[in-house]
Amino acid sequence: MKPSIIAKLAQLADRLEEVGGLLASEEATRDMDQYRKLNREFSELTPVVELWHEFNRINADLADAEEMLSDPEMADMAAEEIKDGKVRLEQLDLDLQKALLPKDQNDERNIFLEIRAGTGGDESALFAADLFRMYSRYAERNRWQVEIMSANESDLGGYKEIIARIVGLGAYSKLKFESGGHRVQRVPATETQGRIHTSACTVAVMPEADELEEVNINPADLRIDTFRASGAGGQHINKTDSAVRVVHIPTGIIVECQDDRSQHKNKARALAVLSARIKDAQLREIQSKEAAERKSLIGSGDRSERIRTYNFPQGRMTDHRINLTLYKLDYIMDGDLTELTQALINEHQTELLAQLGDA
Repeated sequence: MKPSIIAKLAQLADRLEEVGGLLASEEATRDMDQYRKLNREFSELTPVVELWHEFNRINADLADAEEMLSDPEMADMAAEEIKDGKVRLEQLDLDLQKALLPKDQNDERNIFLEIRAGTGGDESALFAADLFRMYSRYAERNRWQVEIMSANESDLGGYKEIIARIVGLGAYSKLKFESGGHRVQRVPATETQGRIHTSACTVAVMPEADELEEVNINPADLRIDTFRASGAGGQHINKTDSAVRVVHIPTGIIVECQDDRSQHKNKARALAVLSARIKDAQLREIQSKEAAERKSLIGSGDRSERIRTYNFPQGRMTDHRINLTLYKLDYIMDGDLTELTQALINEHQTELLAQLGDA
């Protein structure tokens, strides 16, 4: 292990002891905000420092075992301890390096998922609906909640655009690499000649902002219009100005919500989506600056970047960023995304570990 990493781990161990002392003091709960921050820091540091203590303990055991090698009666047992200890030490070394990787502060957040039909007309809109079902089923597997914020349906039952809020711990960490262009190759139900068509959708995954203030939205920068909703919804939805359109003047971002009968609820939903879009734009600006210095192994997540192909005739899914092909398309479309999402996370960690090694 590099001396710089050892020094960092020793500092974290000292900090954990310091935080523990602060939490145990009589004045700890006088400032509840500070108390919560310290509790969060304590919970984050504890598993790392526990690994570090185990690493040091095994190192000490190895040193003792090395001394026992000179004793003929203890040599075999010592050799076995050394063998097992080195294997465990190697795993702890990797675990500690992963524990030191920079944390994405958005990983535990809820997300807004946006899916838009692209090239391919009605078939693209149907594919958008399939993607939404895929992510919804994945959310069910993780016991997350899915709330449709806005939907623009196509004539054949697909979606020209759909925006959903997914509520669940770690939602962003598992789905943040889904942003980009998704391409489908299949024979549409309306195709009489059996020809394979290619169409595409774009997916955007954005972390939910805690509050509007977090992304510095000035109310003076907003133009909020109300209008009568269109589409299904009964008599009420078409007779009142319940639909809301919010325009963020500095960026030109426009959000419309009309799915609820309540103008107040539609406005709140629109502002939440707007906040997430602005936050997402800020994150992408930072990421683009970083990408100028180094190319990310999992791509930039640019909406125009084709990240994945779903080939129905061959029953395969290919993620082009990490050259991963899985021949289990039916399962994937039913929400079995664990193998795929974990592969993307592992690739990202590998890149970060390489950077840590170069530091």
